[in-house]
Amino acid sequence: MDDAWIAGLAASPWLLPALFGLVVGDAFLVILPSETAVVALGAVSAATGAPAIGAIIPVAAAGAVVGDTLCYLIGRRIGLDRWRWQRVGRVAAALERVREGVHRRTAVLVFTARYVPFARIAVNLAAGAGRVPLRRYLPLSFAAGVAWAGYNVAIGAIVGSAIRDAPLMAVGLSIPIAIALGLVIDRVVAGLDARRTPSPDDEPSPDDEPEATPPSTRR
Repeated sequence: MDDAWIAGLAASPWLLPALFGLVVGDAFLVILPSETAVVALGAVSAATGAPAIGAIIPVAAAGAVVGDTLCYLIGRRIGLDRWRWQRVGRVAAALERVREGVHRRTAVLVFTARYVPFARIAVNLAAGAGRVPLRRYLPLSFAAGVAWAGYNVAIGAIVGSAIRDAPLMAVGLSIPIAIALGLVIDRVVAGLDARRTPSPDDEPSPDDEPEATPPSTRR
């Protein structure tokens, strides 16, 4: 693989559709390297001029919104515990953390979860299962998708701009930088979540508790 190959790939008409599909798929399969691909394309764009940054950001953002919305609709349709993968492992742990707070902290969760793979799946499923109104969820998902795409493209573009004569090196440097920053963000989000103390609003009020059925009406 050399710089000429990178430049040729960047000019391919299939590149952006492939990016869209990759980002959509990453909403469900965290092993798909959508962030890596967006960062790499940002670096290639800044170094070679193709594909245009003005195209990468909307394509990546659209893929993020479509993928997250599909995940939301799955949660709305099937709930949070029908399939085994929802009941075990990191997805189950993430679902447990967000299912109670998805209505109170919808904006915070949707924005921060975009940078934490398992949390992203959990938040979108929980928002759907919890019947967060679509008219509230979609604008937040759109804004979070645009911010995520712009952030990752910016990381790649900064490195690519500094190494214009070596696109392959720009890609090679931008990816570990993005991974390191992602780990930092993951730690910060986890720390803030752990430090968050329950507020009075988090506790169910007596009025919210279900009334006991009078003995005389039980069958």
